[in-house]
Amino acid sequence: MSNLTVRRPAIDVAQLEMPPQWLGGEAFRTQLFNALSMMFPVGEQYFIDAARAGLPLIDDPAIAEDVRRFIGQEATHSALHRTFNARLEAQGLRNRVEPIIAWRIRISERIGPLNKLAVAMAYEHFTATFGDAVLGGAGWLDGASEPMRVLWTWHAVEESEHRAVIFDVYRAAGGGYGRRVAWFLYVTLLFALDTTVQTLSNLHRSGALFRRATWRQGLRFLFGRRGLLAESVWAWLAYFRPGFSPWDQADTEAPRVWLERHAAWFRERPAAG
Repeated sequence: MSNLTVRRPAIDVAQLEMPPQWLGGEAFRTQLFNALSMMFPVGEQYFIDAARAGLPLIDDPAIAEDVRRFIGQEATHSALHRTFNARLEAQGLRNRVEPIIAWRIRISERIGPLNKLAVAMAYEHFTATFGDAVLGGAGWLDGASEPMRVLWTWHAVEESEHRAVIFDVYRAAGGGYGRRVAWFLYVTLLFALDTTVQTLSNLHRSGALFRRATWRQGLRFLFGRRGLLAESVWAWLAYFRPGFSPWDQADTEAPRVWLERHAAWFRERPAAG
């Protein structure tokens, strides 16, 4: 039986306290996390669609059940982040990349289910890697309010939990190494570009783009000892190993411990059909 659980944090995102620099008073970290949120709903719908498209290619009931619960988790993420993003728009931010991502998805509709799985699997590797950093004490959410930390860490936990679902579908469907790595390089480029464009747009619209403090914060977050590069580079390189598994560098204990400590914040939901 699948160990994935579909949860919903007991947080009313529409009423959540959200100052313009909600992440420790730092413009750069705040706007980068805002940028990720603005990209999540369209991306998560793509992951859901790719997983569903892959189901006819496999005959393993255990993987199929994992997919059902994966869809439930991702649908919940998408719904809450759409509410979060509406709050950002009310602050004057504009989602520049979502229409571009949606256009790319439309024009790639005919690439076939295995390629869609490879694309989704690559993005899932990034979200799981970022989730590991959040759970591993990198301090990326330092300075956020407790409800905001719970919201983002819950998302990190579930990305870590379902990190291998698309991988399992891809492998069971006969996906190979060359396709996996080629699409990973493509996704690396687009994910970095989309995140950069949306973060810069957010900083510009919030009035923080040309402040020295913003770029001091940015350099520290990107290149510091527990920064984005340091926390991601080995996981990125690991993806190129022929025998790669999403569980290679995962800490399976950290999500369990966090969920036990924060159980009061959640209620379980039925998985999607």
